[in-house]
Amino acid sequence: MSKSERPSDTSFRKTWDRTEYALKAAERESHAKEESKARFEAKAQGKKYYPRASTPPDAKETASRAARLDVSANVGKTTLVPAGASTGKRGRGAGFYCQDCDLTFKDNLQFVDHLNSKQHLSNTGQSGEVKRATVEEVRERLEWLVRRKREEAEAVEK
Repeated sequence: MSKSERPSDTSFRKTWDRTEYALKAAERESHAKEESKARFEAKAQGKKYYPRASTPPDAKETASRAARLDVSANVGKTTLVPAGASTGKRGRGAGFYCQDCDLTFKDNLQFVDHLNSKQHLSNTGQSGEVKRATVEEVRERLEWLVRRKREEAEAVEK
């Protein structure tokens, strides 16, 4: 047996793949470079830089609401609330309740702000990014609005 074939007391240690770690280091450096560039651009525009969290792959783009928010629906209604529900925002209590986030809000302004917040959008599976409309989509929407207005005017005349 030669010296190189003999088992040693350090044979259990992991051997490091230098190329793998060199690639990881290069990736980390490029990420840091991109972030510093984004920080510089934000500062040049007079804004504060906020690092973006990664968007989950199954998140959908934020869409406008299909129906109007009816916050006045509960005006004048009586609701039974458990005794311990008045402490904090967590859980169902007196006020406006968000089922997705399990939060209760005392007034409609807080509730509407919450519905547009990052926390609520992420809990409902939306990315918070709005799809940019094309010129054709804008034209179609304007044509639809004109048709709807004409139909409403005709219905009033009849």
